[in-house]
Amino acid sequence: MSYPAGAVVVVSGLPGSGKSTLLRRWSGVAPVVDPRTSHVACEAVMPAWLPYAVYRPWARIRHFRRLRVEVRSGGALLVHDCGSRTWMRRWLSWTAGRRGRELHLVLLDVGAAEALAGQRARARWASRRVFARHHRGLARLVGALSLHGPAAVREAASVVLLDRVSRERLTAVEFTPRPAERNPR
Repeated sequence: MSYPAGAVVVVSGLPGSGKSTLLRRWSGVAPVVDPRTSHVACEAVMPAWLPYAVYRPWARIRHFRRLRVEVRSGGALLVHDCGSRTWMRRWLSWTAGRRGRELHLVLLDVGAAEALAGQRARARWASRRVFARHHRGLARLVGALSLHGPAAVREAASVVLLDRVSRERLTAVEFTPRPAERNPR
């Protein structure tokens, strides 16, 4: 897949749907902002007995700060997001748009059973409550896309819907320079 230089590409889907795997495959071309990175960084400095729920606000603030810095940097960016938070996509789109950049959405629609199998495979689980919340949010988004097409996600310049097979076949992403930025031959 190809996106314009400086685009912000948000990869969304259920926990276990393959977002991290896909982003690892693409990570050589742009920075990846993943909330898991902030979670792990916070976890490393917290006592082992302290539950994540206690320091979750700190991890989220850390994640949003990094996201803000990266979006404002002007370069191409890959963002790992659950996809059920419309406000996050709108904020990313607004922030990127202020710098003349577009937001694009890649939505992994692999189904709940496949996502739960992905969680089993990585031995990392989202709680039932969290999974159900994400499932409801993504079901609304996929339903809106079915009814209205890409116009259902006004904040995105493009929407790509991937199932399990297309997710596996999509091996690379590129960010093409604007015509004025291309090297003359």
